[in-house]
Amino acid sequence: PIEPARMPGRTVIPWDKDDLETLGFFKVDILALGMLTCIRKALDLVMPGSDPLAALASIPPEDPAVYDSFCRADTVGIFQIESRAQMAMLPRLAPRCFYDLVIEVAIVRPGPIQGGMVHPYLARRSGKAPIDSPHPCLWPILRRTLGVPLFQEQVMQIAIAGAGYSGGEADQLRRDMAAWRKHGRLMEHRERLLRGFERTGISKPFGERLFKQIQGFGEYGFPESHAASFALLVYASGWLKTHHHAAFCASLINSQPMGFYSPASIVRDAQAHGVEVLPLRVTHSDWDCTLTDDRPPKVRLGLRLLQGLGESTGRSIVGARAEGPFTSLDDLLRRT
Repeated sequence: PIEPARMPGRTVIPWDKDDLETLGFFKVDILALGMLTCIRKALDLVMPGSDPLAALASIPPEDPAVYDSFCRADTVGIFQIESRAQMAMLPRLAPRCFYDLVIEVAIVRPGPIQGGMVHPYLARRSGKAPIDSPHPCLWPILRRTLGVPLFQEQVMQIAIAGAGYSGGEADQLRRDMAAWRKHGRLMEHRERLLRGFERTGISKPFGERLFKQIQGFGEYGFPESHAASFALLVYASGWLKTHHHAAFCASLINSQPMGFYSPASIVRDAQAHGVEVLPLRVTHSDWDCTLTDDRPPKVRLGLRLLQGLGESTGRSIVGARAEGPFTSLDDLLRRT
C-alpha cells in the first residue's frame, strides 16, 4: 500500500525487509533516536549558539566523574544503560574507559547471554579467571574482549579463521543469523562450524557455546561498530547528566516520549541530585521546560506536562503572555 508521508508531497511504500533483499534492493536501516534530540537540546542550553556537532565533539573524553556515576549505576535517563538489567551489570563490569562502554552496551543482549559468554568475560575482567583463547588463531580476533566473543563481527571472523569459511560464506552466516527463526537456515551452519573447528583444533564445547551465541544473535545481538556508536551517546548523555544535570533533566523531558522513565521519575532523580525544580505555572512556564538564570540553574517545568493541553493551545498561552502578564483567570481565558 502507498501511504502519505508526514512531509508534504511525499509518499511511503512499506516493504518487508526480506522481500527487499530477495529483489536485490539496497536497504539502509535508519534509527530515529530520541536521545539524539535530547542531547542536541541539552547542548543548546549548555552551549547556546554552538553548532550541534561541534558542541558534541567538544565534550571532554574519558572523564573519571562520568565513569564513577556509571559504576554506581546512577543512570536514570542515560541512553541504553538505564534499564534494570544494565544497572545490575554496571557495578560488575565497572566501566572506566570508552571501550568498556562499547562492551557494556553489547553484553546485556540475548547473543552473549544465551552463548554463556557473560560470566566468563566478567570473571576474566575481574581477574578471577585466566585470559586465554580457545585457539591461537583466534587470539587476534578475541584479544579486545579478553578471549570471549561478544560481537557479530567476531563470530564471522571466527568462522573464517577457525572453520575455513570464505568471506562470502561468513556474510551469509550473518544473514542467516538475522533470519534463522524465519527460514531455519542457521542449523545448516552448525555441523560445518563444528567440523571446521575440529580440524583446526578448537574444542567442541567452545563450538557449541559459540553456536548458542549465534542463535542468540538471531534474537538480538550487536555488531561492534553499532555498539561503539551507541557508546558515544551513552558517554555524551552521561557527561551532560554529571556536569549539567538541570539542562539534561529539562531536555530529557522536552524530548518525551522516550526511554524507560516518566517525567515524574526524571524530576525526582534530578531533585535527588540537588537540582531545584520549579512547578508548572501558567504565569511563568513556557511550552518546554526551561532553565532559570540562577547559578546553578533551576528547572522550570513546561506546559507540555499539563495533561490534556495540546501544543498549539500551550504555545498560544505563551504567546499571549508575551504581550502582557495575565491579570486574572478571566483574562487568561479571554486572551487564549
